[in-house]
Amino acid sequence: MKSEHNQRSIKSYSFKAFFATLLVVSSLFASAQDDKPQWEEGKSLFKSNCAACHNPKADGTGPALAGVTARWEASGEFKGKSGTQWLRVWIKNWNNAVASGNKYAVEMANSRPAAMNVFVTLKDEDVDKILLYVENADKYNKVAPVAAAATDAVATEDKGPGASLYIFVSFLVLLVIILIVVTNKLDTIVAKSKGEVLTVKTPFYKTTNFKAAVLLAAIVYGGYKTVDVVTHFGRQQGYSPAQPIRFSHALHSGTHKIDCQYCHQTANKGKNSNIPSLNTCMNCHKQVSKGPKYGTEEIAKIYAAVGWDAYNKTYEDGKAKPVEWVRIHNLPDHVAFNHATHVNAGKVKCQTCHGPVETMETVYQYSPLSMGWCINCHRNTEVQFASNNYYSVYAKIHEDLKNKKIDKVTVATVGGTECQRCHY
Repeated sequence: MKSEHNQRSIKSYSFKAFFATLLVVSSLFASAQDDKPQWEEGKSLFKSNCAACHNPKADGTGPALAGVTARWEASGEFKGKSGTQWLRVWIKNWNNAVASGNKYAVEMANSRPAAMNVFVTLKDEDVDKILLYVENADKYNKVAPVAAAATDAVATEDKGPGASLYIFVSFLVLLVIILIVVTNKLDTIVAKSKGEVLTVKTPFYKTTNFKAAVLLAAIVYGGYKTVDVVTHFGRQQGYSPAQPIRFSHALHSGTHKIDCQYCHQTANKGKNSNIPSLNTCMNCHKQVSKGPKYGTEEIAKIYAAVGWDAYNKTYEDGKAKPVEWVRIHNLPDHVAFNHATHVNAGKVKCQTCHGPVETMETVYQYSPLSMGWCINCHRNTEVQFASNNYYSVYAKIHEDLKNKKIDKVTVATVGGTECQRCHY
């Protein structure tokens, strides 16, 4: 009786230990994932409001933002507010921080090459989510290298469970196997102490239940990977093909501050944004025949394509030929996207979708351009409703804003998540 009691006690303690361990590990995993929804919101808010000028880890029009909280905190308390509280003020409206006399804010204002936008509609919790993302940009991301642009890192779209989940599941499987082995060993020890004849047991990995569990896990994993591959099929995030003429956006858009729409003139006029005409290039390059990056080599290719005689400063008849540019950004044929609507009505900056092109030596596809990515943007992006004639027909929404029934209008509010908007 005593041996049987000992056997039951040993098994009881073994399973109690297993479930206690499972509970602890689950709690740790859950706590590690607690901030993921806030991180995701912060990422979306960052892309909508900040990505035009900033990158968490690389300088753009504005400085790299990783570590910004620590830098402001180190500036110390001022007028009863900590450095982090002043950072919130700065982000929402930098003018207020400067007007307060905050030394660090004045320093930052004087060091910036361009005036920062103001974001008065952002709440403190929105700013905190943005900072959570900025300070932990790679926490839930997989980073993809960009071909032919070694200095640029592209944060790819989150494509499902992260490495931490796989580690957690692997740990649980290993723990179960260890407990099964330990329990079998304990059974053997108890049986020997009772003088019982040991029967040969089928190894657990040969049992029907174990085989069924492995088969089920394989089906679930195979199904997940199949769906994952299919949903990401054809996406080109990070794609950076070599072009027939090397063109530095970092030089033209970054250094020389040439506006995107000077070259891409139809972005605010129609569905598609045009490939710049070489005549646009020649507006400057009739006079500039040697560049600081590639010398005369690439500019000579422009001259050859338009039939320009650089010595005599004349065009030669019959010498012009088209340049075979390689397309980078593609959407499926069943997707209707209109550049003009986003640029004019939405006031969307080019960098929101195309990334910090002013820092790119070789342009690459910055965003995933997936359906989920577009919908998240529509859900989180606040519409510039005031003084925008495009939205004048939305009388009820204007009334709701006036009566404070709603405090903001997103693209989703005006139908931006309806299927027919993009798939009519």
